[in-house]
Amino acid sequence: MKEFLAYTIIRFASVRRTYMPKSLLESAKHRLAILFLFLLCVLEVTFAQNAGLRGDLVYVGTYSAHGGKGIYAYRFDPSSGRLISLGLAAESADPSFLVVSGNGQFLYAVNEIASYQGQPTGAVTAFKIEQDTGKLSELNEVSSRDQGPAHIALDRTGKWALVSNYTLGSVAVFPILKDGRLGEASSFVQHKGSSVNPERQAGPHAHSTTLSPDDRFAIVADLGLDELIIYPFDKTNGKLGSPHVVKVHPGAGPRHLTFDPTGRFIYLINEMQSAIVAYRYEAASGGLTEIQTISTLPKEFTGKNTDAEIEIDRSGKFLYASDRGADSIAVFAVDSATGILQKVEDVATQGKTPRNFTIDSTGKWLLVANQDSDNIVVFRINDKTGALMATDQTAQIPSPVCIVFDPKP
Repeated sequence: MKEFLAYTIIRFASVRRTYMPKSLLESAKHRLAILFLFLLCVLEVTFAQNAGLRGDLVYVGTYSAHGGKGIYAYRFDPSSGRLISLGLAAESADPSFLVVSGNGQFLYAVNEIASYQGQPTGAVTAFKIEQDTGKLSELNEVSSRDQGPAHIALDRTGKWALVSNYTLGSVAVFPILKDGRLGEASSFVQHKGSSVNPERQAGPHAHSTTLSPDDRFAIVADLGLDELIIYPFDKTNGKLGSPHVVKVHPGAGPRHLTFDPTGRFIYLINEMQSAIVAYRYEAASGGLTEIQTISTLPKEFTGKNTDAEIEIDRSGKFLYASDRGADSIAVFAVDSATGILQKVEDVATQGKTPRNFTIDSTGKWLLVANQDSDNIVVFRINDKTGALMATDQTAQIPSPVCIVFDPKP
């Protein structure tokens, strides 16, 4: 309601300045005209709000220390790229990464907190999505089994949640019960070792887990070890088997991965190296063969940078990566035959520290969360070239760190 009233007043002020001269406003006999104009603005905003209710739900996780109160909800209109705020969907402490279940009924968040129930671990929270209002109803919360949970992924059956704990470098698997609640961990693996950077790689830091298209393997990007650790995954009992390891360039700092739609190629974004590594994926063994390394940075950029998110569009033609420091999105064209990437452009995100971004269900829009400028910016995607075009659609939100869609109507 606050957002509705605020927008209506702003819209009325704009229309009044455009269509009603000061001399007319000062005349008492025209008060009815002013009232009529205001009511027209109310109807306009109401129509826009109702139109937005038919759009997709969008959820944004935030950091509590920087003003965020939890998970915020929006409606997204894919015909125009408009974001309509629904306000705070659920209070939650530092929900730094989110994922929505395949059936669109549940949302899961890792809580990047220092302690949970008196123990030095983070937490994982399950929510039920209220489709009509966008509100989230908490189902339950469990320990992440270690400190600093940074990522959560679901298998394609919707029965298992895999959580990567960054601080000490571990992975935990949790069963998802029929009612959407999380059970106690079915598997837990602690990483060991270090790499070449004494400040950031003195120990393991599991940053994300990506499941293979058939759910047979769980690939963990460990920034602290400079390794991709590939676990056989038993989706019958939620167990991680004995892994094999793929080493990456020393000091690269692997962060996130994404498969192409065919499952033949997988792309790794290296946080510390500011580069993407393309691999050919062997489905039978879970093996990876490196085929390319390419920088994400704009050619003219010389400052400090860390990479964050990577995503490929549904067509498999274009890949996107975010640069924190350069504050840009790198756009690449993908050769469907070889998996090789070619830089298309670098686009400023109109904000600071683009930690996360996502592409909507139509493939026409890319939404960027600029963590340190407290804003979300919507870009239109050129379906022929993959290039991004800025729009006037933005949203102010404290410290956005993760954006996810729930496209269920």
